[in-house]
Amino acid sequence: MRDEEDGQRQQRPEDDPGSGVVTAFGRQLKLLRMRAGLERAEFGSRVGYAADTVASIEQGRRIPQARFIDRADEVLNAGGVLRALKEEVGRAQYPAFFRDAAGLEAKAAALNLYAVYAVPGLLQSQEYARAVFQMQRPLLEDAVIEQRLEARLARQEIFNRRPAPLMSFVIEEAVLRRPIGGRKIMQGALEHILLTGHSRNVEVQVMPFGREDHAALGGPFTLIDTNKGERIAYAEIQDDSRLYTDPAYVRTLEARYGILRSQALTPSESSAFIEQLMGEA
Repeated sequence: MRDEEDGQRQQRPEDDPGSGVVTAFGRQLKLLRMRAGLERAEFGSRVGYAADTVASIEQGRRIPQARFIDRADEVLNAGGVLRALKEEVGRAQYPAFFRDAAGLEAKAAALNLYAVYAVPGLLQSQEYARAVFQMQRPLLEDAVIEQRLEARLARQEIFNRRPAPLMSFVIEEAVLRRPIGGRKIMQGALEHILLTGHSRNVEVQVMPFGREDHAALGGPFTLIDTNKGERIAYAEIQDDSRLYTDPAYVRTLEARYGILRSQALTPSESSAFIEQLMGEA
């Protein structure tokens, strides 16, 4: 039987803007700022943010980025009090269904991802990611789009980690031909995938339309090798996500992914294919 997280879990109020850890951080920030005798405008100038932004963070209406937390802790001489909340505050950047996976991804030793519907978040250009969020239905507020865009780009810091995690992506050809955001944005997205795929620790493979055999028609999934030596599977669809730890089921997905890689174009063939698509756009 699968050992899984509840795929139907609701948003947790304690992690949402306006309550819980975000509100607690905002209150702590305000107390420390007032103790330091700084007005919002002066404090904002020192940390590099507008006074209105500081107010939104203090009131729990905006989730602060890691760089803000680090700088605020330093400016306010907080002794690590604000930094201690950074990981929990960071989790609140993501939709509830993705938070657990985001934490595992950030510390992963290796990632193997099969993409069916859109370019994987880790490979998305900024313009492509914005287009994805803008077309979501029901429509997202502009502030939510900006917050999620910042969070998505922050995930890509994984490429700068040392030691570098090994990453493999198998992407359906349909994903690369679907012009999300328009031709110009898709052209930039293809170039971004190509450049990222040239990294020594990253392999990108395309699963072409013309293959008669296909090992993973059941949908997209990700295999995560944790920093504790475990392998966990993650799958999501329509804002419903599940983490699988049952060894038998994870091995099944491992086998599917291995066969899928053998069926897809090789990394060098995939690079040539993406370059061809860029010439057609």
